Amino acid sequence: MALTNYRIIHEVPGRLRLRIPALGEPGCEAGALEDWIEAAAPTREVRANRSARALIIHYQGSDEARQSLLRRLEHFSTEPIPGYSEGDVHEAEIAPMITTLFTLATLPFLTPPMRVVLTFANVGSTLAKGADTLIHEGIKVEVLDALAVGLAAANGKLFTANLTDLLLDLGAFLERRTQRQSDRLLRRLLRPDPAMAWVERDGELVQISGDEVCAGETVVVGVGETVPVDGHVIDGLALVNQAGVTGEDVPVRKEAPARVIAGSVLVEGRLRLEATRVGEDTTTARVSRFIQTSLAEQAATQCLADELADKRVYLTLGTGAAVYALTRDLARLQSVFLVDYSCALKLGTPVAFKSGMSRAAEHGVLMKGGEAIETLAEIDTLVFDKTGTLTHSDLLVTDVVVLPGSCACTETELLAMVASVEEHASHPIAQAVVEAARERDLAHISHGEVDYLVAHGLQAEVDGGRIVVGSRHYLEAHRAIDFQVHQAQIDALQAEGKTLLFVGNAEGAVGLIALRDSLREEAPAALARLRALGIKQLIMITGDRREKGEALAAELGLDAVYAEMAPEDKASVIEGLQRAGHKVGFVGDGVNDGPALAVADIGIAMPRGADIARATADVVLMDDRLQAVADAREIAHKTMRLIQQNFTAAVGINTGVLTGAVLGWLSPVASALLHNGSTIGILVNALKGVSLEAESQGQGSMQTPPLALTHKVD
Repeated sequence: MALTNYRIIHEVPGRLRLRIPALGEPGCEAGALEDWIEAAAPTREVRANRSARALIIHYQGSDEARQSLLRRLEHFSTEPIPGYSEGDVHEAEIAPMITTLFTLATLPFLTPPMRVVLTFANVGSTLAKGADTLIHEGIKVEVLDALAVGLAAANGKLFTANLTDLLLDLGAFLERRTQRQSDRLLRRLLRPDPAMAWVERDGELVQISGDEVCAGETVVVGVGETVPVDGHVIDGLALVNQAGVTGEDVPVRKEAPARVIAGSVLVEGRLRLEATRVGEDTTTARVSRFIQTSLAEQAATQCLADELADKRVYLTLGTGAAVYALTRDLARLQSVFLVDYSCALKLGTPVAFKSGMSRAAEHGVLMKGGEAIETLAEIDTLVFDKTGTLTHSDLLVTDVVVLPGSCACTETELLAMVASVEEHASHPIAQAVVEAARERDLAHISHGEVDYLVAHGLQAEVDGGRIVVGSRHYLEAHRAIDFQVHQAQIDALQAEGKTLLFVGNAEGAVGLIALRDSLREEAPAALARLRALGIKQLIMITGDRREKGEALAAELGLDAVYAEMAPEDKASVIEGLQRAGHKVGFVGDGVNDGPALAVADIGIAMPRGADIARATADVVLMDDRLQAVADAREIAHKTMRLIQQNFTAAVGINTGVLTGAVLGWLSPVASALLHNGSTIGILVNALKGVSLEAESQGQGSMQTPPLALTHKVD
């Protein structure tokens, strides 16, 4: 059901105040609605008041921006988010605290019997919760709280009982708010945006819900509109803001045949797209499922924290029993029972993991739960598949060599001639040659019908003669064109790690076109940063010839290179490193990288990778940059360090409070205040999360906008 029952109470330019009767009801939580509106491009600030059923929106832009916000509000779905518990995001209740404050203010004016009745009525919920926990779950912290409050009330210390109950409620309130805030960092990742779509059907432009678009249909997107599906540009030119998808806050230029991702917003221009992924196959829906799976994953560190927290409840109970046996002092017993380790240990760890996942998403990285963060922080070896990771997938023409003897053409004429023939092929080398000719504005040369032999080469009539283009094997073995006399030039180019395209005609060898993967400009800096972050071995796997692989490895300063590798052998390399005692991560993007990603301790998939690569990986990059791998490692390492610091603080502070309670230095009220205060401090520290070194030095980062990921990249 869409949210349409609202009215505008008041508005001024740039600000709307709305009355929403459904606000606060199941499926229309205040936090979820704020997240939904915040994701819109014109939004500056949003505040939802559950009690007043009101929503205040501050925005920038004209009436068109206002209308887009109201349309977005109408599209807010009140259906529960799959994989997300609405109970986790309910506003923390303050009614118990108000009741307790009223009780404390009233006690001095009541008779002694009435004070007892009012006190037990006020603390009854705490006592009942403790009894229910004892019956159904055993000895937990709720049991200790009930014992502490109940003993104070039974001993006639009514003010202490009520004040202790107030502090317990306040601590629970703040803990729930802190935990809710950590969930809110990720909740906006889970609600797919049902953007409306303008689709060309039967010669007309009709508007439908984005999830109703069919693959292959033509979608038209205008200024201020959200791209509803993944697709390729058919025609048009536009600036597209992908901040809600990749975190990149600088609009990018899109024109045919560029790929556009669902969730992007058009800032300027107009595009016609061919829908390639729709409905549940869109980037937004797929990453939503990824995050849902991530939240269900529980890391070993979190399991250990839960186990230790439960054990320390028994420690507190045993300590209290021993203290009472020795001192017969109920006040000391109450003080001891009000100290527990479980809150800080059990809540601090998942909050830190969620904060780490959120921070990673801000930097273009999706992590599959706390286990991925934990493992990524532990690896000592990182293996890269070369193409698409250390290098861009696209090849570049580096040299055009005219060989003496068989052709009187120039380098420019040779390139134009080969490009005119290669434009009929679709493989990467052909595309690179055609693109090189296009960049030089070379004219197309007329030619006859092209004969194409798959995986070998092609030939065609050009200017009354036949030109043959392809691999050396094809030209020498199939067309009897000998290149042996030019071996020195061939060896020199191949020694530089270049791929060669051979050109010949009826008279013999004509020329060579050398191509090379374009090394990512950021690769050296990213690899150096990974070493600084504790990665001891950087290794490359490639199917290229050994000379080419070793040339690139030497350029990048890699520790080892496995060249001429068949796809099925990649996983065996990873397993060999693991048998040698290394904790191994693998970075890849291809269909044949699936086994290696699965067998590695942590698999990292590049954003342009195949579906199987992304499905197998533990970490998926949303932004096509190698520095994102280093960002992920740094965030993982610092998150684990934060968890360890919080763990040490929780144990140390609560042990100190417990010691003070045992020695009688702390009253029950002081014990509750110190314990809850330390817990809140640890949770806030976990929620604050970590920052990257560049941010802490004031240099900023490539991906630093606040999370608005209702939309994502695959």
